[in-house]
Amino acid sequence: MGRRLSLLGCLIATSLLSLAVAAPAAAAVDPAVTDYVALGDSYSSGVGAPGQSVFCLRSKQGYPGQWTARNKPKSFTDLSCGGAVTSDVRNLQVPFLSSGADLISITIGGNDAGFAPTVLGCQVGSDAACLDKVATARTDITGSLPGKLDATYAAIKRKAPKAKVVVLGYPILFDTSSASCGLTGMSLTKRRALNEGAQTLNDVIAARAQAAGFTFSDVRDEFAGHGICAPTPYLNGLTVVPPQNSFHPNVNGYTYGYLPALASAL
Repeated sequence: MGRRLSLLGCLIATSLLSLAVAAPAAAAVDPAVTDYVALGDSYSSGVGAPGQSVFCLRSKQGYPGQWTARNKPKSFTDLSCGGAVTSDVRNLQVPFLSSGADLISITIGGNDAGFAPTVLGCQVGSDAACLDKVATARTDITGSLPGKLDATYAAIKRKAPKAKVVVLGYPILFDTSSASCGLTGMSLTKRRALNEGAQTLNDVIAARAQAAGFTFSDVRDEFAGHGICAPTPYLNGLTVVPPQNSFHPNVNGYTYGYLPALASAL
């Protein structure tokens, strides 16, 4: 039996290797002829990084601005906006999307899932209250969010049918390697609950992006070991000035988290 299983394993491995060799490589994006458009929410506009604009809180230190500065595409249009939900993308961003766009990146869904109020509620509430808030958010994520994402991705595809669309996920917010997380930090119970909610959110986004024929780029690997309260965090914790930076990537998060995730998808 062991010999048969071993032989079967070799045959499967050989077959998969043959398929991998035979499959054509995806064409890399040539920035020189690429019209790039950034869509989405605050994780695309660059909230948490320096130099945010008054309108939509856009920063050139966000991942779209950094990718553009490094790769010099033919054109770059930033339509992302802090606080955006899926309906904002459909009604306020897609109408201004060029039908000739070659590359589109987007983060969306976190605000639809009540991301900000859930995290802030956990910051000030009890463990039990936090667990209830996360449970409510997960119900929305698995119930209503898939349809909202499908409608949004379909609108993008209708407006720019030839574009390569990269949907980026959200990082796991909190480090859980220690019991404490600063003087005003969250308990381990709260951090684990919020991290599990983020996992659910990313799973739903990945499934709907793939169903739409888009490329999903998971940023969880890039942010692993760099959550809030880690020795070298890629995310801002609760921030008083400016308050919108709370629980968003810092400049290192965009540079070493989101930027490589976008680049690897291209």
